[in-house]
Amino acid sequence: MKNRTLLYPLALAIAAGLTLSGCVPAPSEPNSAPTATTASSTDNGTPAASAPAAATEHNEADTMFAQMMLPHHEQAITMSDMMLAKGTSIDSSIRDLATDIKAAQGPEIEKMNSWLSLWNEPASAGTMGHSMEGMLGDDELAALDAAQGTEATRLFLTQMIGHHKGAVQMAEDAIADGSNPEVISLATSVVKDQQAEIKAMEELLQDYK
Repeated sequence: MKNRTLLYPLALAIAAGLTLSGCVPAPSEPNSAPTATTASSTDNGTPAASAPAAATEHNEADTMFAQMMLPHHEQAITMSDMMLAKGTSIDSSIRDLATDIKAAQGPEIEKMNSWLSLWNEPASAGTMGHSMEGMLGDDELAALDAAQGTEATRLFLTQMIGHHKGAVQMAEDAIADGSNPEVISLATSVVKDQQAEIKAMEELLQDYK
């Protein structure tokens, strides 16, 4: 009876020790392999963050659109700045229009410059022999700059309507002949937005005839 009494707590102790030993995790190796969060790269060693092929693929029509639309947009901003510089002598609706044109075309200029840089294409080459419809000559810009009041408003609206129509034509050419999805998307926006502005300007012009 005495031996059975001594063996019982001993067996419990052994069982508890085995249970505890099974709960202790094995120590990790100091030089274990990195986890899946390590940055990956492509098979040829190019970092995964590099531009996708779709962004760099383009054809001649895409390049031409960016190279020609850049100076076209820049001139529209110049014309708008001329009107804004005339201050309150110009009706607020015309100043608002000039502000809207700058706000829309400024970011588009940045976008087209980024494309040409990404494509390793020059910003101005390739436009020789190609007409940029609606662009004003130096004399026409000087006339707008010198004009005041109603004359300035009438001249600005007339010139900008023609300028926008030229942009729409170039954008439609890019939609028809371009291949880069971003170019076609921007060209589609140019057609939609500038056609709406043409309509608004034609209505405004009726008040200044």
